[in-house]
Amino acid sequence: MAWNLLFSSDIGLLSLFTILFIIGMAIYLWRYARRNMIADEKRAKQG
Repeated sequence: MAWNLLFSSDIGLLSLFTILFIIGMAIYLWRYARRNMIADEKRAKQG
């Protein structure tokens, strides 16, 4: 019943979109931070 409500109601779809958006933002921020940490390590070794 919960799955049916999640995929069929307006509030359920909005909740699903919100959950997916938060997960996507977390992945983006993790990759952004990791990329900058690697770049900072390279600069620290060079300079």
